[in-house]
Amino acid sequence: MDYQFKDIEQKWQQFWAENKTFRAENKTSKPKYYVLDMFPYPSGAGLHVGHPLGYIASDIFARYKRLKGFNVLHPMGYDSFGLPAEQYAIQTGQHPSITTEANIATYRRQLDQIGFSFDWEREVRTSSPDYYKWTQWIFMQLFNSYYDKDTDKAESIAKLVAHFEANGSAGISAVCDEEILSFTAEEWKAMSEQQQQAELLKYRLTYLRESTVNWCPALGTVLANDEVKDGFSERGGYPVEQKKMMQWSMRITAYAQRLLEGLDTIDWPEPLKEMQRNWIGKSVGASVKFPFDKTTQHSTLTTNYIEVFTTRVDTIFGVSFLVIAPEHELVAELTTPGQKGDIDAYIAQTKNKSELDRMADTKTVSGAFTGSYVTNPLNGDKIPVWIADYVLAGYGTGAVMAVPSGDQRDYLFAKHFNLPIVPIIDIQKIDDEADPTKEGKYINSDFMNGLGYKEGTAAVIAKLEELGAGKAKVNFRMRDAIFGRQRYWGEPVPVYFKGDLPYLIDERHLPLLLPEIDKYLPTESGEPPLGRATDWKHPEGEYELSTMPGWAGSSWYWYRYMDAHNDKEFASREAIEYWKDVDLYIGGSEHATGHLLYSRFWNKFLKDIGKVVEEEPFKKLINQGMIQGRSNFVYRLIDDEGRGTNTFVSHGLIKGYKTSPLHVDVNIVENDVLNLNKFKAWRDDFAEAEFILENGKYICGVEVEKMSKSKFNVVNPDDLIARYGADTLRMYEMFLGPLEQSKPWNTNGIEGVFKFLRKFWRLFHDAEWNFNVSNEAPTKAELKSLHKIIKKVEEDIERFSFNTSVSSFMIAVNELTDLKCNKRAILQDLVVVLAPYAPHICEELWVLLGNPAGSISTAAYPKFNPDYLVEDEFSYPVSINGKMKTNVSLSLTMETTDIETAILANPDVQKYLDGKTPKKLIVVKGRIVNIVI
Repeated sequence: MDYQFKDIEQKWQQFWAENKTFRAENKTSKPKYYVLDMFPYPSGAGLHVGHPLGYIASDIFARYKRLKGFNVLHPMGYDSFGLPAEQYAIQTGQHPSITTEANIATYRRQLDQIGFSFDWEREVRTSSPDYYKWTQWIFMQLFNSYYDKDTDKAESIAKLVAHFEANGSAGISAVCDEEILSFTAEEWKAMSEQQQQAELLKYRLTYLRESTVNWCPALGTVLANDEVKDGFSERGGYPVEQKKMMQWSMRITAYAQRLLEGLDTIDWPEPLKEMQRNWIGKSVGASVKFPFDKTTQHSTLTTNYIEVFTTRVDTIFGVSFLVIAPEHELVAELTTPGQKGDIDAYIAQTKNKSELDRMADTKTVSGAFTGSYVTNPLNGDKIPVWIADYVLAGYGTGAVMAVPSGDQRDYLFAKHFNLPIVPIIDIQKIDDEADPTKEGKYINSDFMNGLGYKEGTAAVIAKLEELGAGKAKVNFRMRDAIFGRQRYWGEPVPVYFKGDLPYLIDERHLPLLLPEIDKYLPTESGEPPLGRATDWKHPEGEYELSTMPGWAGSSWYWYRYMDAHNDKEFASREAIEYWKDVDLYIGGSEHATGHLLYSRFWNKFLKDIGKVVEEEPFKKLINQGMIQGRSNFVYRLIDDEGRGTNTFVSHGLIKGYKTSPLHVDVNIVENDVLNLNKFKAWRDDFAEAEFILENGKYICGVEVEKMSKSKFNVVNPDDLIARYGADTLRMYEMFLGPLEQSKPWNTNGIEGVFKFLRKFWRLFHDAEWNFNVSNEAPTKAELKSLHKIIKKVEEDIERFSFNTSVSSFMIAVNELTDLKCNKRAILQDLVVVLAPYAPHICEELWVLLGNPAGSISTAAYPKFNPDYLVEDEFSYPVSINGKMKTNVSLSLTMETTDIETAILANPDVQKYLDGKTPKKLIVVKGRIVNIVI
């Protein structure tokens, strides 16, 4: 029977499900291998052909590793909390869980029909209470921990309390807030519980503080930086403003150095590691205190200086103004009455720009003068204080010392506002190349004159320390992670409040369940949606009304897969010690500074408290490229008055007409030829469309763009599987190009892969499609063809070069077809080699070949034998009088005299000699033969 892919694929998908073929054991004698995909958010649109790319690659690798004798864990689940389901709930009133459940059902159906070897018994959903119970538990451990600089790890908050009780704050070296109290043991014991808890909150790894956030009024929630683009929310396109709010934060900055060092221990793409290094942004420099000038004497000032962090403290004598962030806590205090209007207007303007936009905009010059001054601690110069949006409140101290003679942005600012530009070295270029390490020696003070960069920097720091005005310091660009969202559809924070202070709920009461509410909007008084809950109150206070951000549940999920149904702990010690970490992780590079950074942070924390055994969660990471859409266009004829008509001109003819291009649904286009009837039925206004054709066809235009519903270029895998089968789709996605590269989707090429699988099926059948495999011994040529593909595929999979394997399979099948090979010894091994790529057809052939009942997954990958690739014959090109006439195949073991005899006896050579006796016979063994007559 011909290749009946529909029946075959349904049969084996059912077999895998019923027999739990891909179940992983938590302890076996086999070596372990953990293959993980970044799990999806289940959207209502389902999968398009771009989504499975990474899943197919990981599945090929997982299936290959099983054939190589590994116990493979290859799980799948759903990142099922999120804003889209909540927005749909707001619009329809339907509970997000209902939408999420329906979307998951669609995803599961689509994933199953592609034939993935997932261990579905370990499925997780971040929105399930039995999962988020443990997300809440991890939050509680973070709340009950602080970071000890001496031990360089997280420690129990109880250890900190014990130190306070015995020694007060003396001798504590911890990552904490800037403003902490200094006290003795007796003073600590004399504090009220409220005072003690308020002080401990300054040390906890998760804590409350007022933060500048991306606030989206239309969505009623805080957004992460990657959820904001050009001042608008990614979802919905609503305006986003900067706003100060009391927010939960996580002290990821405590792990900054370890996060940097860990990058050197993992096999990740270098560009992604560099993104993380830049995001963490380690800078070595100095902090400097600029005291307020005597003219700045506002009674409300809570400090007498502005502190800045700088990597170029050597340029301090070139400071001509200070710039602080518009959100800086001292702005209101420093603003004089005469400048208040300018300051207020500028702050209002800044609220409309996200932090990413502010960092990216290097050309716009804007700012406002506060009216106040500070003094340079080293020479007493009076320095004006400005605000500008290129300074961020959360980076460093939220203030910078501006040196226009050494920094391009400061220079442009100074020129724009007519501020002084003070030279600091003896040869000065007022441009972005100014650099004291290249330009000369310092000239500004007695203790710096004549010094170079290194000596000058050391001298300034020493002087600042002597004056108590500064010190050497290491700073990180990365800020503590905001950990709260004013949403409903997220994990409740397991906290209640007594007064203004947070307390953890009892661990026995986990999970703290999401309550039912009447609407999914903020309350009329502006509280988050959870403020609508009735009868949802802790016996001792009010619950936290914010929920956790989307990244909470995805920051530890790989551990839950290890022991998915454990109700006593997030995963057993036995399971964690067996699986340890993820050997191969595949997902998008867009998560570089979000999920991947937070996951590494949580993993290091769990290692610190003894719950996991590895410092890094993901040994090897591969970023799959994006499959881009291949858009098609039709061209509407424009009349003389500039109006669109209902006539459409074929692409090859548009130069002769005035037209307007329109995206057209790629599903009604085949090989760029428009199906005219389907086009007329596509939209009501096209029902009477007329066409100007070329050669009787309407040829569409083509452009590669992002795959998007708005561009009508989304290709549904369901349609392709119905037409060609899952094995064809799997192989074609790999065939498109290297895994890590982006490439355009082109349905036109899938037919070739389908024909290949039919040709492969044909090897096992006779002309009437009867199964026909011989037990005869294979020939040398057949063995050579087989072992070439065994070696090639093994090498390709190990280096994740899946596209080249597909090409090699095609070559191998063509060779075996030409050899008319139907030998069991060849075809059985070939089936095993192809199985990771096209598992359904290979399972069917494995059974037809008479193998014991079960799955090909339990087979062993064939062993490559290099002897079969050793060339023992050579086809000698034979030239007569310098002109190549024929080829003669001879054994490479023949001696030269035997080669000469065989060549002269060859009938073709005899024909060209035409009875003449050669004057000379030249043999270069293994290369050529030349006859001179």
